[in-house]
Amino acid sequence: MKKIFAETIVPGDIIDDEFALAEKTVLQKKDGNAYLNVVLADRTGRIQGVVWDDVETIAAAAGDFVKVTGRVSEYRGMPQMVIKTMTALSADAVNPDDFLPATDLDTDHLFERLVKVTGTFTTPWLTRLFEAFWQDAAFVVSFKKAPAAKRMHHAYLGGLLVHCLSMAVLADKIAGHYSGLDRDLLIAGAILHDIGKLREFDYTASIDYSDEGRLLSHIVIGLEMLEDKLREIPDIPREHANLLKHMIVSHHGEPAFGAPEPPKTIEALVLHYIDDLDSKINAVREFMAKEDPSQTWTSYHRLLGRHFYMGHGSGETPKD
Repeated sequence: MKKIFAETIVPGDIIDDEFALAEKTVLQKKDGNAYLNVVLADRTGRIQGVVWDDVETIAAAAGDFVKVTGRVSEYRGMPQMVIKTMTALSADAVNPDDFLPATDLDTDHLFERLVKVTGTFTTPWLTRLFEAFWQDAAFVVSFKKAPAAKRMHHAYLGGLLVHCLSMAVLADKIAGHYSGLDRDLLIAGAILHDIGKLREFDYTASIDYSDEGRLLSHIVIGLEMLEDKLREIPDIPREHANLLKHMIVSHHGEPAFGAPEPPKTIEALVLHYIDDLDSKINAVREFMAKEDPSQTWTSYHRLLGRHFYMGHGSGETPKD
């Protein structure tokens, strides 16, 4: 049974516990001998580790569960585990709930809310499309469980569902504010824009990219998944299908951020900004939640390039 979690580990701790081996890199010391840099993970976070000696005896690979012994030191201001032994464990020997962060919201309820939203569509072909998705039991199971990212935002089990529902609620509100928007198309894009992440990530022991994800990206995978469902529905005008596909292709906004094409419809442009808004709010809230509440300002957020003033209030998804 796991006893020590990553978020509680401090320099000086003696470790004899289970972790997920999230990353493993073989490097070379000045004397030519190999050493390992590793990242160990559990549901509370990650910790860097190093193995200086007997590297050849460690058969564990990234993605394995491992039993680790060692001592925690400090390196560049952060805890670093100096590992003495590392042994691979079978998945049956551990409690998977100890290793993967998950939303504390009821994913069945969240999914029911999403189905209710698509039930309000007045566009027949989109109604039929979502009936095809929701009747696909394997898709639904994965959609409820998948994370939305490895680290940046909604990086936990159920995160994709939380993210897509939040975006669908925002899309509905924005469509009611701006005249001329295709409400059904915008909400459909909000729900489907990241479906490729069901296969882009592997989330068995830790959240990481699958081989397919690294080779293709969630945008390409998502287009394939959408096209598979579109083939099941007769008489969809190709132009309409292309408008929905364009929302998947362009939701990152710019080629520099991974979008094959920039948004070229009003709905695609709105979707991009909703995605950016929801992901950044979640990322900042998650960042603040890990900071010292007695401080006025957070530490420096490297990806967003700033400190944040510590405010109050949190939440994962809008209320009904």
